Amino acid sequence: MLRFLNQCSRGRGAWLLMALTAFALEMVALWFQHVMGLKPCVLCIYERCALFGIMGAGLVGAIAPKSPLRYAGLAIWIYSAWKGIELSWQHTMMQLHPSPFMTCDFAARFPSWLPLDKWLPQVFVASGDCSVRQWEFLTLEMPQWLVGIFVAYFVVALLVLIAQPFKPKKRDLFGR
Repeated sequence: MLRFLNQCSRGRGAWLLMALTAFALEMVALWFQHVMGLKPCVLCIYERCALFGIMGAGLVGAIAPKSPLRYAGLAIWIYSAWKGIELSWQHTMMQLHPSPFMTCDFAARFPSWLPLDKWLPQVFVASGDCSVRQWEFLTLEMPQWLVGIFVAYFVVALLVLIAQPFKPKKRDLFGR
C-alpha cells in the first residue's frame, strides 16, 4: 500500500483529484451561503481558508510531482488539514456546548497584506453566529462533517508522507 501511495504522489492525477475535492467542497459552501441562504460565521470562513490551503497544496503538488516540490505540497496539505481539524473541532464544541463566554469574533481577521474579506467579500465576509445550528444531515451539523473531512485529509496526508521513503511500485507489464 505504501508503494502505491508513493507512486500516486509522483503523479499529477492524485494531486489534481485532491484539489478537485477541495474545490467541490468550496462550491458546496458557496451553494449553502448564496442559494440556501445560510450565513457563514467567522469559523466557517477560517474553515474555508483551510480548504483553500488543501486546494493550493494539490495545485502545488501537481506542478512537478516527481520533483522535491511535492514535499512543499505535502507540507501545505498537512498544515491545512491540521488547522482545519482544529477550527472545525472548536466550531463543533461551540455548537454542542454553547456558552455566553465563548463566542467567535464578529469579523474575520486577515493580515493587512492579504485582506481576503475586502478582495472577495462574497466568499470571505462572515455574517453569522458560530453557535447557531443552521444545517444538519444524518444527525451531524456542518462543523461535525468538516471534522471528519479534515481528519480524512490529514490521515491520507500522513500515509503519503510515511510512504515517501519506499520505492514506487513499478508498472512493468511485460517484465518479470
